[in-house]
Amino acid sequence: MKLSPSAQKVQEALHRRGFDHLQVQELSASTRTAQEAASAVGCAVGQIVKSLIFRGATSTKPYLLLVSGANRVDLPRLEAYLGEQLEKPDAEYVRRVTGFAIGGVPPIGHTQPLEALFDPDLLDYERIYAAAGTPFALFGLSPQELLQLTGGRVLALK
Repeated sequence: MKLSPSAQKVQEALHRRGFDHLQVQELSASTRTAQEAASAVGCAVGQIVKSLIFRGATSTKPYLLLVSGANRVDLPRLEAYLGEQLEKPDAEYVRRVTGFAIGGVPPIGHTQPLEALFDPDLLDYERIYAAAGTPFALFGLSPQELLQLTGGRVLALK
């Protein structure tokens, strides 16, 4: 099955990183929210990886947060760890730094390198699912593979 251009971009990023065994799937059901994605693949909401982009208020640096779909980010705790306030950027900023629209931002294949902060709760699962460039695309992998792919740093985000 031919993938849409954004989903194909994620598949190519997986191949470039040597993860040829991981396959992007495009579904007929929406995967825009963690609940929708979990329903679409038949897994727990916690197995869905939310790829959230925040911007440093002072540095304007983008941060990629890889968060379990069951969790919310504890922003004050994260800001204390990072040493700067964070702000939720607009859709144009997210597209500029990732190359993808909100609702389909994958953990890899971005326009520029992003520091990835990884929710330790994702490690509780054998298999997790991440967005793959569109609100209908995702790919499954192990938490360890996602850490390896992103160079993520495990950090309590909730």
